[in-house]
Amino acid sequence: MRHLRAPNDDRDPPFSPGYEDGRHPMYEPPWRDEHERPTPAEFASRFGVQQVPPPPRERNVVGLLSILGLVAVAAGVAGFAATKLPARWTAALSANSTADVAAAAVAPSWPARAAPSAAPVQDNLPTGALASALPAATPDQSTPLREEDRTPRFDTRMANAAAAPPANTRPPVQGVTDTEISFGMAAPFSGPAREMGHQLKLGIDLAFAQANEEGGVNGRQLKLYTADDAYEPARTLTAMKELYEQHKVFGFVENYGSPTALISVPYALEHHALYFGAFTGAPSLRRDPPDRYVFNYRAGYAEEAHALVHYLVKSRKLRPQEIGVLTQQDAYGDAGWDGVSKAMHTLRGGTGEVFRMSYNRNTVNVDDAIAQLRRQKHGIKAVVLVATFRAAAKFIEKTRDLYPDMIYATISGVGSTGLASELTVLGPKYADGVICTQVTPAVEGYASVTLNYKKALAKYFPGEPADYSSLEAYLTANILIEGLRRAGPAVDTESLVDALEAMQNYELGVGSKVSFGPSDHQALHKVWGTQLDKTGQYHAIDLE
Repeated sequence: MRHLRAPNDDRDPPFSPGYEDGRHPMYEPPWRDEHERPTPAEFASRFGVQQVPPPPRERNVVGLLSILGLVAVAAGVAGFAATKLPARWTAALSANSTADVAAAAVAPSWPARAAPSAAPVQDNLPTGALASALPAATPDQSTPLREEDRTPRFDTRMANAAAAPPANTRPPVQGVTDTEISFGMAAPFSGPAREMGHQLKLGIDLAFAQANEEGGVNGRQLKLYTADDAYEPARTLTAMKELYEQHKVFGFVENYGSPTALISVPYALEHHALYFGAFTGAPSLRRDPPDRYVFNYRAGYAEEAHALVHYLVKSRKLRPQEIGVLTQQDAYGDAGWDGVSKAMHTLRGGTGEVFRMSYNRNTVNVDDAIAQLRRQKHGIKAVVLVATFRAAAKFIEKTRDLYPDMIYATISGVGSTGLASELTVLGPKYADGVICTQVTPAVEGYASVTLNYKKALAKYFPGEPADYSSLEAYLTANILIEGLRRAGPAVDTESLVDALEAMQNYELGVGSKVSFGPSDHQALHKVWGTQLDKTGQYHAIDLE
């Protein structure tokens, strides 16, 4: 027997179900020093029972025999149960025992008398029949384990795992979905310049329709949203917000106007949004070095004005002081005036003033300008018109009879098709000889790109006539589409800008090849010359 008492030991043997650290008395050394053996008071405090006086010495032997007999009976009952119970009951009991042991490992324990060395609970658990007999093997029934404590919370863990995004997931890009990329255009769709908005939208829609029929760009269809600012800068910010904040467009393409660009360009730059191919040659879109998100298709107004002045002086043999300028009173007129003025000063050697007339935007009231022309002492033999087509036509109408030999020359911002239509209605003498610079090949020509444009126009928009403005927008959109293809499926604004800046010698079909770079965001610098005949048809002329 392990728990034999010493001759002078009158205490009961320590039949404790287990200590706090998982040790059991049955596995401890049979003899311990006096100060190591637990006292009855310590046992009572561990099990929460009231301490009773020790029994008389003569009853200790009887008590020990009774306990040993009880252990033997319990062992027999456990052995019988182990051989007779069904296997599935045994498995269930084993599973519950495992769960109980795990719960006991984390449950609050009794205060320890000494700090024993840490050891796994399983290493000191009793096994076999003795484990069945000891009350410590049974968990406290007053505090049963909850079912959620017995089983792992796989639902919570899986929900948390599903909520965490994969490491390589890209944030969403505004205006880009798995099936679509959307762009916006702020342009006049009401007011005197509404025809320009119509033609520019037509050209973009035409290029997008072609690309979409061929499968889109990297599997995505292209879509254009428009907003009407009526060519009034006061309405431009609202139009830009409508496109970017309501329609959530990816970027802007072919916005119209120089004065409106003073509002729309800063908005696009503030939001790091692409501002591509606006219908303007103003210097505000041609900074040195260029703004990262602003790209131009066309030559600047300064380049067109220089080409016109050079033609008038070198080819038509006019003196610089015989050339006047009609300008719209806004950024468009200022940009054209600046180009003409610089070209004139270059030819004059930096001396002399340039005669300037002006009129208000979105009007055809040119009477004050004509009055200025009449008061001019030096004879003016040519006028460069930096105007929209209706105002330009009105000026020609009111001055043709006064100055029969006057040469009228306009830059492309006038809207050449609209000008031809207005002058043709007035009569042959008004249209005949009017010069207009262009930033595209001749619409009436037979260049491959022009033929493809007219073929697509007949297919997708039958009945719409060919137009220089819609051709420009068509070419602009095709460069943008090529940039999107090069940017790849994971397109965003930064990757598209990088792809555009890397574009070199792209063959668009206009003669000059398209090249961009970090220091050059203008696709073309070429200026074409055209001249109207009496029937209102444009013919190519050499500006060199």
